[in-house]
Amino acid sequence: MSRTAAVRERGRRRRRGTAARLGLMAVPVAFFAVFFAYPVTAIVARGLKADGVWQLGRIGDVLAQSDVRQVLWFTTWQALVSTALTLLIALPGAYVLARFDFPGRQLLRAVVTVPFVLPTVVVGTAFMALVGRGGLLDELWGLRLDTTVWAILLAHVFFNYAVVVRTVGGLWGQLDPRQEEAARMLGASRFTAWRTVTLPALAPAVAAAALMVFLFTFTSFGVVQILGGPTFATLEVEIYRQTSEIFDLSTAAVLTMIQFVAVGAILALHAWTVRRRETALRLVDASVTARRPRGAGQWALLAGVVATVAVLLLLPLAVLVERSFGDAGSGYYRALTRDDGGVFLVAPIEAVGNSLQYAALATVIAVVIGSLASVALTRRDAGRLVRGFDALLMLPLGVSAVTVGFGFLIALDEPPLDLRSSWILVPLAQALVGVPFVVRTMLPVLRAVDVRLREAAAVLGASPWRAWREVDLPMVRRAMLIAAGFAFAVSLGEFGATVFIARPDHPTLPVAVARLLSRPGDLNYGQAMALSTILMIVCAVALLALERLRTDRSGEF
Repeated sequence: MSRTAAVRERGRRRRRGTAARLGLMAVPVAFFAVFFAYPVTAIVARGLKADGVWQLGRIGDVLAQSDVRQVLWFTTWQALVSTALTLLIALPGAYVLARFDFPGRQLLRAVVTVPFVLPTVVVGTAFMALVGRGGLLDELWGLRLDTTVWAILLAHVFFNYAVVVRTVGGLWGQLDPRQEEAARMLGASRFTAWRTVTLPALAPAVAAAALMVFLFTFTSFGVVQILGGPTFATLEVEIYRQTSEIFDLSTAAVLTMIQFVAVGAILALHAWTVRRRETALRLVDASVTARRPRGAGQWALLAGVVATVAVLLLLPLAVLVERSFGDAGSGYYRALTRDDGGVFLVAPIEAVGNSLQYAALATVIAVVIGSLASVALTRRDAGRLVRGFDALLMLPLGVSAVTVGFGFLIALDEPPLDLRSSWILVPLAQALVGVPFVVRTMLPVLRAVDVRLREAAAVLGASPWRAWREVDLPMVRRAMLIAAGFAFAVSLGEFGATVFIARPDHPTLPVAVARLLSRPGDLNYGQAMALSTILMIVCAVALLALERLRTDRSGEF
């Protein structure tokens, strides 16, 4: 082939790759434009426009309020501390589940993930029963932590432990341990080898996990509202209060914009950091990297992780289960099958089937949208616009879910998007939160694939689709299954937006729990705990099935 022909061929492949990337981006862009940007813009405009004129001076008026500045300060520092504590406590768990092979490993991984799917109002209630007035610690030692920041921090670690274990552990399990072993053979200590070889490879996954934990704690709602009492409030709590209690859409819109700008800045910084650290890694089958613990140190580490999970994660769940029975035996569960005509139009137990159907559809949507976006973002020659979309995909985690849900009702009420009374709004809202998990889980693995493999496939005549199918898919299949599990779990527990759009005759489990908790009486409280226990069981079964599927297919890596 002549030099001119070679140049033309490279140009043709480059144009074909660019067209394919733009085609992949079209669907995610359209999805986020219609179901995220449009509703959020509509609700902000409703609060800051008067007679068709933007009232931007309202922003300065809100920021001048001392109580608003106090909310901003508390929101920021508690999110930073919560993120640091979660990483400190959960990284050993990520290592153990990624590198150690021991009986009950799949069960432990499922147990670790269950707290993450619980509605935040249930997490807050479980910790109130543990550390609040009349709780377990109060009964045993007279120790109360409710209305203190310590209860909030512990609940945040409880809720986000799985984010670090799943995100970091997913990549850690696929790193070739022989690279670290080679450093040990050259005289490096175990810690030095880990710091210079493994930690740099894990940096993108650690950064992604830290980002997700920070966003969840920065926008924390149910946990702070229940455990913080009148003393502590995050932006999310204040937005909810301004929207549903004071009916001040103007202040709520300003707080939403502040939260949006802050999260956007954080995501831009994260994207810049990840691009500087990303590199091709030698990935292997995760099933060959996990070994039985060797030596007293590794067994002690395993025992420490199991003890941490037992105290931090299982104890609150045990309190939750105990409250679901109470003094009435199984009466709370029997009451779920009856329609009392007060809280719901149907029996509360029907929320279980509704949540499973919504979550399944939301998972499909999130995996499709997230996979398309991840593949498009994998290209190293992507322009700034495409790289910026990497950060934009994370914005649903940082924007108030209350704003999104209320925006759905305001914006999607006219043809051709008259969906306000349609059931499809629920899985669409849940998918918005699931997509970032799919992207953040798949992207580090896709970016770790050696680009020369794709180039070799292109030279041999493979189309971009075939090159991805033959090169990327076998390596990213495991990450895709993890992403699907995350999306399903997030969909089951989504509450902030769903509470606005779930139909009374089709409630989801989190909405049903919240409505039961809002009513006085032991029967309502017991039914809420019973539904929460059912949610835990459903999630545990689904996660165990996912672990079995992933294990069965690991040989196809």
